[in-house]
Amino acid sequence: MTSPSDIINVGFRLSETARRDPNGVAIAMPLGRDAAGKFRYQQMTFKQLDDDSNLLAAGLQSLGVRPGTRLALLVPPSIDFISLTFAMFKAGVVTILIDPGMGRGNLVKCLSESQPEGFVGIPLAQAIRAILRWRFPKAKYNVTIGRRWFWGGTTIAKLRARELGNFQPVATKRDDEAAIIFTTGSTGLPKGVLYRHGNFNQQVDEIRDFYRIQPGEIDLPGFPLFALFNCAMGVTTVLPEMDPTRPAKVNPRNIIDHVNDWN
Repeated sequence: MTSPSDIINVGFRLSETARRDPNGVAIAMPLGRDAAGKFRYQQMTFKQLDDDSNLLAAGLQSLGVRPGTRLALLVPPSIDFISLTFAMFKAGVVTILIDPGMGRGNLVKCLSESQPEGFVGIPLAQAIRAILRWRFPKAKYNVTIGRRWFWGGTTIAKLRARELGNFQPVATKRDDEAAIIFTTGSTGLPKGVLYRHGNFNQQVDEIRDFYRIQPGEIDLPGFPLFALFNCAMGVTTVLPEMDPTRPAKVNPRNIIDHVNDWN
């Protein structure tokens, strides 16, 4: 029998944050500028993020996704990206994360080698998956973020339209597989690194303790995955207006405005 102390999952740490600070801002995502040139932001509280990721996790389970199922997540940095990642943790999914900055050829090769059982991605990713379906013979659990066309599967909107029901997050353990994250390939061939739930959980503790991070702080992460650590630590994430695959091309004014807007 699994005791509570054996259960390790960063998704549960989000739930703890939501119970402790339900109305705290978890994510602020820029939506462009208003007529006066000021950024507008879409915001989500910790409770809203926890509830949304539960709903998406339950939706994935309703499709037949089970613990250990490998799903490729191909969504740009956004509220959807963060909520889906937590949903996959809670559903026990092994999430395949690939930096699109490595180029389409390397991206398709890495995806093919990791043998995903489904794609959770934007329409362009789903179109490539459908056109090259012989490269992804196991991909049967497919969710489109946006409008679905000819490639089958369901959409994130339909998952969110369901009732939550009696959803229970998967009681993952420290050594259970959580994600396969590919390097960019900037110093050689891209390589997939297996992360277990214990790896992510320990990283949260190490980052928090080394930098003495406290709940209620605000962070502007240039690397999207740090948003997950922030939510687990009770820290607000402001998603920057930038292409994370090309950080050198960021408009400095955007970053400065985010800093001023959120102190």
